[in-house]
Amino acid sequence: MLYLGSRKGGIGLGLVSGIGLVIEVFVFHMPPTSPPISVMLIIMAVVTCASILEAAGGLKYMLQLAERILRSKPQKISLLGPIVTYAMTLMLGTGHAVYAVMPVIGDIALKNGIRPERPMAASSVASQMGITASPISAAVVYYLAQMSGLDSSITLLTIMSIQIPATLGGVLLMSLYSMRRGLELDKDPEYQRRMQDPDWRDKILSTTATTLDEQLPVSARNSVLLFLAALVTIVVIAMFPEVRTLNGHAISMSVIIQMMMLAFGGLILLATDTPVARVPEGVVFKSGMVAAIAIYGIAWMSDTYFQYAMPSFQAGITEMVHAYPWTIALAMFTVSVVINSQAATARMMLPVAMGMGLPPQLLIGIMPSVYGYFFIPNYPSDIATCNFDVTGTTRIGKYYFNHSFMLPGLIGVMSACTVGYLLAGIMI
Repeated sequence: MLYLGSRKGGIGLGLVSGIGLVIEVFVFHMPPTSPPISVMLIIMAVVTCASILEAAGGLKYMLQLAERILRSKPQKISLLGPIVTYAMTLMLGTGHAVYAVMPVIGDIALKNGIRPERPMAASSVASQMGITASPISAAVVYYLAQMSGLDSSITLLTIMSIQIPATLGGVLLMSLYSMRRGLELDKDPEYQRRMQDPDWRDKILSTTATTLDEQLPVSARNSVLLFLAALVTIVVIAMFPEVRTLNGHAISMSVIIQMMMLAFGGLILLATDTPVARVPEGVVFKSGMVAAIAIYGIAWMSDTYFQYAMPSFQAGITEMVHAYPWTIALAMFTVSVVINSQAATARMMLPVAMGMGLPPQLLIGIMPSVYGYFFIPNYPSDIATCNFDVTGTTRIGKYYFNHSFMLPGLIGVMSACTVGYLLAGIMI
């Protein structure tokens, strides 16, 4: 069902997983577990707030700031591009904002004689690596809920203090690799072939992608400030548990994030006087709700399966995982390749890993391994990046797996897991 759903993509993953769930329950008599309500509500709250930010012009404001940074140091685009897309995902909790900044990255690279594949492929990968470092991403919030239940000393700050340096380190390493990868443009056969076509040559040389030619209202800046205030508020509440303690019971951070995202979404709506009808029309809302439906079906089907099969599953692989703990990272990576979602991968595999008694240091350290869907180049941001590169240097290879995102992704994820595991061993 995961294979069939992945062929359809989008909400097809969730809907086809529903077929799998029915087969599990009525053919194999597996007791159905509860649907992943908490994860879905978190996604809906974060996506709604980010969508209001987009509708208010805040996303364009952030893109203009990003473009000014990128154009101030054009020769450093292979390093700055991935850092910018990583930072945007860290703040927004989703990597879908990359679509708007990718043409700018390609334009800056081309205008400065830099092979566009170098910053563009790395930037696409970096935008997804920022998910496990974002305090409002569904993957992080789910990890927090599970890990804090396992060890009460593990907080949102614990995860962020490990994942931010780990993933940022991975982004920097793959960016350094990318600075020298591939042929220079004057030696690249595909680029030279396109330059022979007058229409392509005009498109490549005369087109300029920019966000700086649009004058934004003050409300766009204010929406960004309010969104950043929401992130700061969440982090402050995570730092001081007494703030969220009522009648001796602490409110879970997953609930806090939902509350703050809805509340600050309302504040942005009122303060900027944004038309509500514009909110569902944006890219963030559409892609976010598609992700919620996909996770709904995938997580429910997989959770039902693993809860039923856990005794046999543990007997088969526990010994191997205990002998070679890193293999659980390989398992997470493999699942992510199939289902194209970090939150769904965490929802599917983390309970399995916890059921095997693996230590929290390991599980938090190898958290970046939930990003493996660069391996097969069918993720929307990767496909879009190939299309945005008018020079043809960012591409899917002749043999399918030799594509532009493979080596940056492997370098980024493997190094992030290594750094994360070392930091977790020290901090937890």
